[in-house]
Amino acid sequence: MHGIIVALGIMLNRMKQAWTFFSVMGGFFAVFLAIAFVGEVQGNPLLTALGLNPAQGNMEGHELRFGQGLTALFVTSTTAFTTGTVDAMHDSLTPLASITPLSQMLLNMVFGGKGVGFINLVIFAILGVFLTGLMVGRTPEFLGKKIESYEVKLAASAFLIHPMLILFFMAATFAFGLDLASINNPSSHGFSEVLYAYTSTAANNGSAFAGLNGNTNWWNASLGTTLTLGRYVSIVLMLALAGSMAAKKEVPMTVGTMKTDGRLFGGVLAGTVLIIGALTFFPVLALGPIAEHFAMWAGQTFS
Repeated sequence: MHGIIVALGIMLNRMKQAWTFFSVMGGFFAVFLAIAFVGEVQGNPLLTALGLNPAQGNMEGHELRFGQGLTALFVTSTTAFTTGTVDAMHDSLTPLASITPLSQMLLNMVFGGKGVGFINLVIFAILGVFLTGLMVGRTPEFLGKKIESYEVKLAASAFLIHPMLILFFMAATFAFGLDLASINNPSSHGFSEVLYAYTSTAANNGSAFAGLNGNTNWWNASLGTTLTLGRYVSIVLMLALAGSMAAKKEVPMTVGTMKTDGRLFGGVLAGTVLIIGALTFFPVLALGPIAEHFAMWAGQTFS
């Protein structure tokens, strides 16, 4: 992924722009790594109350050789770089730690192997310059090209296909009770299993929560559809956007042009990701890992 960003800087002769993108991705990676680490180190208070050494953290379903630190690093890395590999059962993560892999795949812009994360970061960048253009009353520009309604529509459509697939199939699954027997855990954790399944397939990730039996007609059909549309629709839309921008003439920079290769735009880009991402995905996270986290610390168990 780092190679793609460097190639961008070299091809466009905009290395500062490339490092701005890398810094935003790296910042999100560091935050999610911290969340996973804290969640794993804290462990489960219910087990601590039974006499388990709290210094051992959460080790159920984990490889003992790696401990909490390397487990958190692997969990964060595999869902950031879309490798699909695991060194611990993600279904066994603490609720707080499970927020990290879910959030990285929901946002789908933290590095990402095969250029996945970079494509989606460009989507957020275009939406970011559009929002700032609205605030200052100027036509937004990105990489020296004017961003007009056609480009914004393509970027918005490419972004929306991801949550639409995840949320539509989740809603259909629970509303119509489709193959709910495949969910091996009750309450919020079972909800997280379904959320992880659709999120992983839509994000072209390959990892799994390992608590869901997906080998039924409904799960095969819905996950297969999510995988196909999630992978190709956004690619086609972004290719159309790239073609539109390539056909535009580069406009000279003026005193009123917002630079997209500095700390200010890095903050705007990160804020755009957080605002759009939170508005879109916070409700499902609240029903899944966040609800389970508070229930765990309140001493609640499920049967």
